[in-house]
Amino acid sequence: MTATTTQPTLLRRALALPQAKIGLALTTVVVGVAVLGPWVGPWLTGHDTTGFAGKPFQSGGIAGTDGLGRDVFTRFLSGGLTLLIYAVLATALGLVLGAALGMFAGYSGGRLDSLIMRGSDVLLSFPQLVFALLAIAMIGPEGWLLVLVIGITHAPRVARVARQSTVAVKDADFIRAARMYAMPRRRILLREVLPNITGPLMVELGLRLTYSIGYVASLSFLGLGIQPPTADWGLMINENRIALVVEPWGVVLPVLAIAVLTVGTNLITDSLASAAARTSNAGTSHSAKEASA
Repeated sequence: MTATTTQPTLLRRALALPQAKIGLALTTVVVGVAVLGPWVGPWLTGHDTTGFAGKPFQSGGIAGTDGLGRDVFTRFLSGGLTLLIYAVLATALGLVLGAALGMFAGYSGGRLDSLIMRGSDVLLSFPQLVFALLAIAMIGPEGWLLVLVIGITHAPRVARVARQSTVAVKDADFIRAARMYAMPRRRILLREVLPNITGPLMVELGLRLTYSIGYVASLSFLGLGIQPPTADWGLMINENRIALVVEPWGVVLPVLAIAVLTVGTNLITDSLASAAARTSNAGTSHSAKEASA
């Protein structure tokens, strides 16, 4: 009963683009550093993330020391995993919540649609970073709060995309057939609507992940995210910025990692968007040929 989904075609077309291959390579490298770094770092340098390795801001080793005499390279290798976990969890929360609200609003229509979308507009009126700062200032810099706040601020934007895509397919023949067989609304949304709006949602997934990385790093830089002495890329930038001229690696390495990760996810997202547009155009062209025949 479900219409044929374009997800495999979308993925194949996206991965066939040169920019997707570059983005995937860049993202894989940084994710590999973030995941393996906490185990490889101490073995490679002979220091842990909080142990004394030398005088403050002293050259030597691979990347010198920070303001407390800790090994910079060890902290760099160990500083991406928490940021990555928080960013992925926040993105997943925002995508699931936004997709559920958007599909429900688009499929239901009427007053319920207006109520959900106007509530989303209220959240959109608050800048994401300001909303996060307000919540963290009230409750404290907790990891779960960081994920919750960033995820909630992503949800209205995902909901808009999910609603628009749901409205486009809710009157399709396979949806009408599901209604004719008295299929419950929940099953229609999950089994009939969701597989046919995965293209736009995948684009949103990449876009929201990019923003999540930036928000988590920004809040850590401001001292409102991941707290010391935990090794974290955003926190490292704040801790070592005073010695940027004397010993720059404590800032350069995390900035470079965040930049490469952001560029990589952006390239993948752009590829998904291009592939989705081509798939949509191909589907429209095919439908027009069938109609003219």
